[in-house]
Order: sequence, then structure tokens, then C-alpha cells
Amino acid sequence: MKKHIIILFLFLSFNSFTQVKTEITGYVKDKTDLPLIGASVYLENTTNGATTDANGYYSITNVTPNTYNLVVSYLGYDGQTRYNIEVKSVGNQLYNFILLEQNQNLSEIVVSNKNKVTRPRETPLSTQTLSAVEIATYPGGNNDVVRVAQSLPGISPSTGGFRNDLIIRGGAPNEAVYYLDGVEIPNINHFSTQGSSGGPVGMLNVSFIDDVSLATSAFGSQYDNPLSGVLQFSQREGNNRKHNTNFRLSASEAAITHEGPLFKGKNKESKTSYIISARRSYLQFLFKMIGLPIRPDYWDYQYKITHKIDKYNTLNLIGLGSIDEFEIDASGTIDEDEQSTLDQTPFIEQRTNTIGLSWKNRFKNGKGFMQTTISNNLLVNDFSRYKDNENQKDLYFKNDSREMETKLRYSLTYYTKDWRLVGGFNTQRSDYKNKTIDTNEGFQYNTKINFMKYGLFANATKSFFDQRLDFSFGFRTDGDSFTQGNDLLSTFSPRLALSYEFIDDWKIKASVGRYFKLPPYTILGYKENDVFLNKNINYTQSDHYVLGIERILGPSSNISVEGFYKRYEDYPVSVRDQVSLANKGADFNVLGNEEVKSVGKGRAYGLEFLFQQKLSHRFYGIFSYTFFYSEFTGFDRSKYLPSVWDSRHLISFTGGYKLKKNWEVSARYRFAGGTPIVPVNTEATTARYPDIVLDYNRLGEDKLGVFSQLDVRIDKKWNFKKLSVDLFFEIQNILMHKSPETPEYVIQRDDKGNITEPRNLVQLAEEDGKSIPTIGIVIDF
Repeated sequence: MKKHIIILFLFLSFNSFTQVKTEITGYVKDKTDLPLIGASVYLENTTNGATTDANGYYSITNVTPNTYNLVVSYLGYDGQTRYNIEVKSVGNQLYNFILLEQNQNLSEIVVSNKNKVTRPRETPLSTQTLSAVEIATYPGGNNDVVRVAQSLPGISPSTGGFRNDLIIRGGAPNEAVYYLDGVEIPNINHFSTQGSSGGPVGMLNVSFIDDVSLATSAFGSQYDNPLSGVLQFSQREGNNRKHNTNFRLSASEAAITHEGPLFKGKNKESKTSYIISARRSYLQFLFKMIGLPIRPDYWDYQYKITHKIDKYNTLNLIGLGSIDEFEIDASGTIDEDEQSTLDQTPFIEQRTNTIGLSWKNRFKNGKGFMQTTISNNLLVNDFSRYKDNENQKDLYFKNDSREMETKLRYSLTYYTKDWRLVGGFNTQRSDYKNKTIDTNEGFQYNTKINFMKYGLFANATKSFFDQRLDFSFGFRTDGDSFTQGNDLLSTFSPRLALSYEFIDDWKIKASVGRYFKLPPYTILGYKENDVFLNKNINYTQSDHYVLGIERILGPSSNISVEGFYKRYEDYPVSVRDQVSLANKGADFNVLGNEEVKSVGKGRAYGLEFLFQQKLSHRFYGIFSYTFFYSEFTGFDRSKYLPSVWDSRHLISFTGGYKLKKNWEVSARYRFAGGTPIVPVNTEATTARYPDIVLDYNRLGEDKLGVFSQLDVRIDKKWNFKKLSVDLFFEIQNILMHKSPETPEYVIQRDDKGNITEPRNLVQLAEEDGKSIPTIGIVIDF
């Protein structure tokens, strides 16, 4: 095997001296998606460029494969730069631009003709964007889009760093929402925690992604249910001129993606394009080879079809789904650590599917557009725990549930007299059923609910004083036909954002907003004695206050400081454990399957420093430091306790350097202070093992150690006439720091593997830190 790898490496190195040329293509359009004719597009610091034709299409030919910044300009419009685009000999995506007139605005980071980095008027603070190239080459990311987002400012790592929970500025994991091309995705991770969010592996294919944007405050009014964050994924369109295939092989999975035109005929380009992919894990085979008892096995699929009816109307069909199975294998020699895993690992079978169809209609007068989206998402979750996992006997917990949502969203965007007006509505039918058995807690129930949920939103933005003052005001309101939240006035949520450039390249920014979230279906559908105990629960409320200052250092870099305060009301509190649900939901479990009361309060506040450098002089990087407090109450509303995310200190750095001959070196460092934990009730756990019982009355008595991890990656790329190759080598946790983990326990056994009597619970020794080297390859043809 090693011999073949060496031969391949030498072959690629020898052939890399062959000089090939390629092209960069795409479209330049205005805010209503109509083509801009004669726009100038060029590669920064080169002589390569082109102008757009009657369809807004450009083609820059005779380009040497490398990494560039791509710049577009058009008279009377704000210019724009796409940083750090990777030009390959084969498999380049379309690089499309949407430009706005200089007195208008655009909801993405751009570089204007004045060489200033700007952010959207609606969300001028707490917003970060990553490009597809930054995601694909992220050290430690393993091509996992959600894991990459965890490195953005203000995001705390999950316990041990092994899950994709988005813990944003001290909020709980289920406080973020996900949108894929405007379609809401309930969860974008394999083996997800029902009722919460997150999971160990993301299901989005990086080959689909155009960019990812995370807002940690000042969310747009079109988004319902966020309390701490909105993570938006923009997918690229398939190539409408030629077919391309991309193959990825990484540390845990293999993926293949294919794109191209449909019904092209003799035309240069088709009105219909597609991009489709499938991914398969092989962790189950690796774990079997090295003797680990767990068998995570997953598939996922993704697709997007774009059809341009005419110059004013476009249809997009998107889809995303997964098939997950989590099992154990007791064959082979089992030590104490593996016995703990063998005993306590749940059996999980999950199926997810999301499909969405959107229609975008641009007004012929150029004053705006409307977008209508209909979608359906499904989660089927079979979650089981056994006292005897090896033989799957003595079932003590089972959750067999099904969630389905059918949604209709409509939005209208209209431009008039320098105002940008947005309004619309959303409605959905929710269907949920669940059969739960819990012999340890002594209950079981069979529930089925269906109801309607609905919302209205509006927003207005405008710039004043020669575009020095940006003003945005909006609101939304939500209700449903199941809970007591039918009164739309009770969830009225206004939000205001201001940004003022008081000195050239200096801006002061502020936002204030109120946000509401409907509790998860696991809470709404919980029953005892055939009675819905949580039907009178309130929407959870969160008020955000943010103030910041930003300094534009140049066309590609900026520095900022933000202070934030989040205040929570009506947070669900567990009746059984007397603790806020904000301290639950970051493990393999089911969150909310219990009686709760809307009596909790919470607060998270702090200060965040950020420096960002887009690709310039071969270097790019982002550094942030966040100091914060996160506290929630139980039934005693006057007693705030630190949450299990209250690490106080967060440091994140990611950067890379582009070397010559298509070499690249990048690194990621993350640090989080010690966090409070919930100790194990050893007496109850001894009696109920393998069920681990936590003692929430002792929350905060102990703390985990700090989380500190440095990941390093090296990429080498080759470009041939009909093939491009990216070979990468990565070392995660290169400094071998020990990851903080909650104490683990196992029941004592004799030499034959039988449980000793009387029972004795043994705490396992903590493992030393380890480095994880991996190698992967990406091929385009």
C-alpha cells in the first residue's frame, strides 16, 4: 500500500511541471437577478480579465490554476470581491455576483469601490461568513461544514469537542436554526439529539456550498425560532454548460458529487442544471479493525436542480437526507474503557429527509422580487437503551418517534426611494407522534399531535447622511393552534439595528431585538395519564442588546469589539430535576421528554474581540477572543447558576498561508476555559446501571479542565488537462492536550465478565491527550 502511495506521489510530482491553463466563468446581475452587460471582472494582481455579455455571462480564459481574489466592477454600482477562490484545471464552479447600485444595500459582506468591508444593514453586528474554499481546506474540519462553523467567534466547543453543537455566546445547543437556500432544516447532523440540535457528524456536502453565514445576534425578521443564532448555507448552482465530477476521500467518509446541464441540446448553456451527491461513512469498518465496540454507520444524499423559466422566473428544487445506524459489537477483548462504552452506548436508527421547491419571480420594472417556498422535512428516530446491550435484552428506555413539518413561506422585497422593504408570512403543519417507554422513571405513553403554526414579518432599511448612517427596523410575530401561543400580540418581536460611520473607516454599531422560540415537539407531546402536561407552556423569549465599534483596516481586513447581553424569560425548567433545560441536550439522548414549566430565567453577557484578514499577500486568517458569563435559574427565579457552557473564556484562531507551486499550510487553534459539570449520583447509578443518573442539585460543584486544541493541515494540489487533485495531510491536536471529559463510570466485573455482588461503581481513569493524523484526497474530473 505504501509503495503504491509513493508511486502515485512521484507521478503527480513529475506531471505537475506540465503547465495547463483553464477558465473562470460566472454571471454578474443586479439585485433583481437581471444581467448587467459590460461589467468588468478580473483576477486581482494579474492582467487576466473579461467583460460580461448580453446575458451577464463572463469567461476569463488562459488562467493558470492557483488561488486568487476575483474582483467585479460596474459603473454606478458597488464593486465586489470574492476572496480566496481556488482555480483548478477541472471542476471550477460558477462564480456569480449580485451588485447593487451605490445607494442600495446587499445582504452579504462586500468590498465597495471605496475599499471598505461592509456588512448587511439588517444585521450589522455579530455576522461572519466563510467561503467554500475556506471550508474545504479548514484544518480539523474534515470537510464538515458545521464543525467548521464551530470555530467562528463566540462558539463554545462541546464537551470533549466531539459533537457539532452550536453553543453560541452562552446559549444552549437548541437555540440555533439552520437554513439551506432559504429552506429551514431542523437538524443538519447525523445521529442528532431529538429536541435539541447538534450531533457528532454534519450531513452537508462541502462540494455544494457557496458560502456559510452565521449571525449570533440581530437576526433577520424572516427567520422564526432562533434564540442565539442563525446559520445560513448558500448552495451553488450546478454547471449549466458542462459536466463535472468531484470525489472526496477523508478520515471518516467517501463522497461523490456530479453536476451538469439538463436538456442542453445544441445551445452553449442549458436553462436547467443539476448537482447531486452521495456520501458513505466507513468509520464502522475502521472501528472494527482497531477493536472499538461502537459501530456508527451513515449515508447521506443531497441534490439541487435549477430551472430558469425565463429572465424573470427561476425554480429551485433542493433535497437533503440521511440514513443513520448506531450499534455495538461485543466481539474481541474488552477492557474497562471499552466495557463502559459497550454498556452505555444507545442503539440509534434515524432517517431524515428534507425537500424544498422555491420560485423566485423578479418584477419587470426592476423594483424587486418575490419568493415562494414550499418544503417538507421528516425525522424518524428509534432510540433504545438496554441493561444488557451485548444481547439487546432488558430494555429500559425506548423512544420511537416521527416528526414531520410541511411549510409554506412567502416573502416580498421591494425597492422604493432608497428604501428596501421586505415583508411576508410563513405557515406550517406540524405532525408528531411518539411511543416512549422508561422503566427506570416508571412511565410510558403514546402521543400524537398535529397543529398549525404561522408567522408574519416585515423589515425596512435605508441609509442616511451620505450613507454614513444605516438604519434597519423590523418585526415578526408567531402563533400556533396547539399551545396558548395563539395570541400574535404576545409574541410580537421588534428589532432595530443602527450603524454610523462617525469617522472615515470607523463605525459604531448597535442592535436590539426580541426573539421567540416554540418549544420542541418532545416537550409539547409529553403525556402522563393521557394528559398533555406541557400544553400550557409559553414560547421561550430572548432579548438581545449589542453595541460595538469597528475599524476598517483596508480592503480585506477589519477589527472590531462588541459587547452583548442576552436576557431570557419563560425558559423551560424540568419538574423532575428542578433545573433549566438550557443545561441539557448535548449528548446522545432525547431532550424534553418530561414535564416542564415556563418559569426559568437566564442571562448571557460578555465582550468579544475580532480581527479578520481575507486573502492578501498569500495570508488569510481570523482571530477572536470572547469573555462571557452564562447563567440560568430553576424554579427559584432569584438564584442564577452558571450553565454547563459557562467557560468564561473562548479563543479561536484559524489562518493559512499560500505557498508557491500550489502548496498551502493552515492551522486552527481553539481554547475554552473550564466549564461546570453535573456530578453523577453514584448511589442511584449503581442501582440503575448502565443508566447514568446525574445529580442536578450539585450543578457547578465540579469543573472540567480547559479545552485547548491545535490542528495543522498541509495541502498540495496538482492540475492536469482533464484532472485536478488535492492531497492533504492533517494532524488534529498536534500538541496532544488532554480533552476535558465528564467522569466516566463502569460497574465492576470479575475475570469472567460477570457483575460482582454487591455492586460497585468504578470511576475510569482519564485518558491522555492524543494526536490524530489523517490523510485525504479530492479529485475533480
